Amino acid sequence: MGTQWGVNRSVSQIHALLYLSDRPLHAEEIVDTLKLARSNVSTGLKELQGYGIVRRTHVTGDRRDHFVAETDLWDMLMRIVAERKKREIDPTVALLGELAARAQLNDALPKHVRERIGRMHEFLGTLSGWYEQVRSLPKPTLVALMKLGSKVARFIPGRTKPQD
Repeated sequence: MGTQWGVNRSVSQIHALLYLSDRPLHAEEIVDTLKLARSNVSTGLKELQGYGIVRRTHVTGDRRDHFVAETDLWDMLMRIVAERKKREIDPTVALLGELAARAQLNDALPKHVRERIGRMHEFLGTLSGWYEQVRSLPKPTLVALMKLGSKVARFIPGRTKPQD
């Protein structure tokens, strides 16, 4: 699945192995199990730790670092989304903000281009703001909201009936 989401194949394999493991694994076990180069495993572990979905742990009686994956799917999803937003969306919003400001000052740029850049910046900013509000909701509220699906529209004044 990871490769479908733009994640390096070996990183996806490492995460899958750790997620499915019933115990912490050290890097050599990962290397041996997945038949990956030690450098790929090291790099992959660092990336997964950067996302906050794998952490280093200590196993009594063993001096090596061991690794475990986050197994709570909601926590994993929220960490991945937060990191991708930080890496991908936030820089895009900032760049679009600068571009929109420069475009407004450029009379040589067609009006429709300036408007579209401005709308894109506003849209991504709104999406980012919505995400920040939603991510602060308690997990049970998020689950209930997700299960409501399009039925949530009934709580919005002037809404149209959701299509099932």
